Amino acid sequence: MQDAHKNQHTTPARTPRGARSEASGTAAPVSRAVSGRRPPRAARRIPDTPADADIAGISITSARRVIDASSGLRKIDVIRYYARASRWLLPHLRERPVSLVRAPRGLEGELFFQRHSARAPIPELTQHEGLDPGHPPLLTIDSLEALVGAAQMDTIELHTWNACVTDIERPDRVVFDLDPDPALGWDCMIEAADMTRALLQTLGLESFCKTSGGKGLHIVVPLAPETGWEDVKAFARAVAQHLAADVPTRITATMGPEHRRKKIFVDYLRNARGASTVVAYGVRARPGMGVSVPIAWDELAQTSGGAQWTLHNIDERLATLDRADPWAAYLDVKQQVTAELTIGLEESDR
Repeated sequence: MQDAHKNQHTTPARTPRGARSEASGTAAPVSRAVSGRRPPRAARRIPDTPADADIAGISITSARRVIDASSGLRKIDVIRYYARASRWLLPHLRERPVSLVRAPRGLEGELFFQRHSARAPIPELTQHEGLDPGHPPLLTIDSLEALVGAAQMDTIELHTWNACVTDIERPDRVVFDLDPDPALGWDCMIEAADMTRALLQTLGLESFCKTSGGKGLHIVVPLAPETGWEDVKAFARAVAQHLAADVPTRITATMGPEHRRKKIFVDYLRNARGASTVVAYGVRARPGMGVSVPIAWDELAQTSGGAQWTLHNIDERLATLDRADPWAAYLDVKQQVTAELTIGLEESDR
């Protein structure tokens, strides 16, 4: 699986986990996602809306177009969700380069990955010249209007870098994507996430967990932006390889389906410069339209899957956040990864 750290404009992704690569030229198609079992449809009916609507001052066209035939969800349902969730979503988007997965003909049509400003830019998005030398400006979503504007232009998925535009060469987080062989039970995912957290704790690092909205879980380690890309990626690789060395029958740090049979791939490649991960509270462009949802560690044992929350039931989760935001402390955590930590992990595996 190829990451989106390559310095090109747009390219097709090869897996349903979201496009992460680009090639020069205009936006290119992404392979259509394949989901597991479909989530049950909610009993309540999502309210209807006029064919055209106005949200956050943005004129919404083709509002009733069905995006996901499996659930009946429409373009307006995606846009309304992003508007409702903006209070929690925008802190994870602001000033952070974003890549878009767009579905102008719904999930059954071609999906397009966009990382840079296009020939016909989305007006509300902020453009940042010079951050990706030799390529058009990178983009950020810094306001409700920009978020709704991106969704109006058929954006479903929002993937963010591990650094902000204000300090683009120093990442402020490490992300571990726990990607399972579909044959594994969810209990194996819970165990792998607990193991990852425990290892990070022994290194003195606090971590946070979220569902991916797809098959797996994301473990996120917030950082003070003091270390460069190569050192952060080396640390992430050392953690993944240490986990694989500890439990080689259940975990692998090697990419490729042949290495993932009956195992969980700890994907550390999302920590390269330009690689990206679906944003917290972001929708996935997959049948059922799962949402990537932050959870507290003490909720992990009660989770049932990476797409436990979808556009049909996410409001139940949003309603709990004022009294129990599982990531309330995220922005306050200041910690570092050091060469000593990386070397210690590498030496322990020899």
